[in-house]
Amino acid sequence: MLATIVLIYNIIEYNRSVRRAGWSEVINKKISDVIVYADDEVPEDIYFKALAVNAAFRNLFLEKLVDSEKKFSGVAKNKITDLFTEYDLRKEAMKKLNQKKAYLIARGIRELTVMQVQDAIPKIEQYLSHPSPQVYHEAQYAMVRFKGFEGLHFLDNFPTRISEWQQLRFLLSISSLPADSEVGISRWLESTNDTVVIFTLKLIKKFQLLYAYPNVIRLLNTTSNEVRVKAVQTLMSLENPETVQYLSGIYYDQPDEVRIEIIRVMKMSKDQCCIDLLKKELLKDVPSGIKVNAAQALYELGHGDYLVELAGKEDMSEELVQIIKYALQEKGC
Repeated sequence: MLATIVLIYNIIEYNRSVRRAGWSEVINKKISDVIVYADDEVPEDIYFKALAVNAAFRNLFLEKLVDSEKKFSGVAKNKITDLFTEYDLRKEAMKKLNQKKAYLIARGIRELTVMQVQDAIPKIEQYLSHPSPQVYHEAQYAMVRFKGFEGLHFLDNFPTRISEWQQLRFLLSISSLPADSEVGISRWLESTNDTVVIFTLKLIKKFQLLYAYPNVIRLLNTTSNEVRVKAVQTLMSLENPETVQYLSGIYYDQPDEVRIEIIRVMKMSKDQCCIDLLKKELLKDVPSGIKVNAAQALYELGHGDYLVELAGKEDMSEELVQIIKYALQEKGC
């Protein structure tokens, strides 16, 4: 009996797979024809029209359109959107928002977002507080895609970690900032959610928000090393001539992870004010990661001869000699 049930199930799944493959060919041809031909030259497809009333076919059609939209731009992209409108596939996407399964809701949000269905915004916004990460991630992204910077309002009270991928999606979706963006930026820099702070630092870096410089400096006193490291990177990107001198002054107040990042900033800065600090770090009893970066920084700042001389001294430890050789070899010396 069980074997019979399994056999029947496999047959059903096979038939479904074959049907899906056949439908995919029909849909791909339709999309190709619409993109290739002018509007009045698209071949009439009676078979496609007959299939277009089937719910399963329509959902597959919508899935293919969403996937295709990512691959095209300009006129071709507009034609994909026109197909979505012509066959009223908005209904299929909206229906998913009323489903109970998280993956279906997330898919519906993604479809409405990709197809830029503006009147779906109020409905999608309700899912920002959905318990499923799969759903609220898509809702967040939708808000930013639709509204840009204004769509980030959920960051005001967002307790959950924002993944690197999600942060990247947000950054790529924001092309400009409104005149009053400083209010939100300042508020998010004070968030108790480290990932909100880190994302805000990325915004500051992307848009070169020089007014945020003092606020970024204050983050070097926070308890999160990850935030401190990102703050150092952001300070460097803002290209303030006082940055290296300031970082030199707080260097010894920072944990090793942050010190290494400060040395990397010194290396890129070409600022000679930090040479004494770098030489001291190279000779002190500190983690090898700090010494390696200090040696590399000294070379980049034009002190390769000093490194060669130091490595040649008889009383130098084997570890330091190897670190210096490594730094010089990396630079092809």
